Amino acid sequence: MRVVIVGARIGGLATALMLHRRGIRAEIYEQAAQVREVGVGINTLPHAIRELADLGLLAALDRVAIRTRELRYYNRQGQEVWRELRGTHAGHPVPQFSIHRGRLQGVLDAAVRERLGGEAVRTGLALSGFLEDEGGVTAHFTDAVRGGAGRTVRADVLIAADGIHSVARRRFYPDEGPPCWNGVLMWRGAAPWAPWGDGRTMAIGGGMGGKCVLYPIAEAEDGRQLMNWVVLAKVADGRVSPPPKESWSRPAQRATVLPFARRFTLPDFDFSGLVEATPQAFEYPMCDRDPLPRWTHGRVTLLGDAAHPMYPVGSNGASQAILDARALADALARAEHPAQALLAYEAERRPKTAEIVLLNRKGGPERVIDEVEKRAPAGFSAIDAVMSHAERQAIVSGYAGKAGFAAASALRVAAE
Repeated sequence: MRVVIVGARIGGLATALMLHRRGIRAEIYEQAAQVREVGVGINTLPHAIRELADLGLLAALDRVAIRTRELRYYNRQGQEVWRELRGTHAGHPVPQFSIHRGRLQGVLDAAVRERLGGEAVRTGLALSGFLEDEGGVTAHFTDAVRGGAGRTVRADVLIAADGIHSVARRRFYPDEGPPCWNGVLMWRGAAPWAPWGDGRTMAIGGGMGGKCVLYPIAEAEDGRQLMNWVVLAKVADGRVSPPPKESWSRPAQRATVLPFARRFTLPDFDFSGLVEATPQAFEYPMCDRDPLPRWTHGRVTLLGDAAHPMYPVGSNGASQAILDARALADALARAEHPAQALLAYEAERRPKTAEIVLLNRKGGPERVIDEVEKRAPAGFSAIDAVMSHAERQAIVSGYAGKAGFAAASALRVAAE
């Protein structure tokens, strides 16, 4: 069996590794001129890390990431709403990793080239179309860098892992329109800074109108640690305003971000100082797409953000793409016909990811600070008087269960 994967991002690279382990040949086609370590921080959850550990990548990830110990939620004033242990500290057999997106992609890319060969990833080629027949699928790629002749490739299966602006998805759903925007802009960045607390804890603060996120993504060196930050603010009504066309990973001025960053307080940390010290921030609209009625059309299917782009809530985007990769590889390894395998993969993954997309629109686990702000916008003297422990636990742990990363002991709260 020959499989062509469109997109050398986390989902596409993970899929190639999963297929290779099952003895299935895969080639990746990427429109960028090279696979570069771009982006800022992400968190990858234990259910996805388990799959990468099975590929023998745990040691490589440990060299470039932080094993997240704890997650804390705060209101806008810096008062603690909830805390919980994460990863191995919560009883999972593998960690949660806080990691630079580019470094995670780099670990996967290095493994693909080592195991599948240097020619397994072909760059500078953008999918322009495909044609399916009884015996397979023919994909056409244009030269996205030099304007050359491009390439035509024949395969048994085509997997589109080419992101929220997927060419294959647009082919299947030409009238879908642009991504859905909720009116929130996100600014992201990272800079070396004095470690916060134990150097392994992440924080999410704020409420309905805006949030801040903070976590380390590299071990400390010379008393400083690479700290990833995110600022979110609702700036428009997404129901009537399209997302700004120029703001997909657009470089942003710190002067634009700082007024929003100064709205938040985190205990014992100068959050706005970190933002001000960041050499380059980037702007993104907070977008997703409505769940699809189907991903698979014959021998072609969607994966990752091409199939189920979701709000970056609950640390789930990259993790769900990795879970897609495992499910698809398993289906292709055991099915008698490729089309049967793709349908089995979709039947397993589409309902689960559709539910997460809709849960994230409601705020996901971060809804706990939204609810606290509704009830106590000026802060509180005792959190239990605002929202009971059981109510808070139901929001946070209920999401973990739906998203598939709850552990039996993950419900413990480090109250002491």
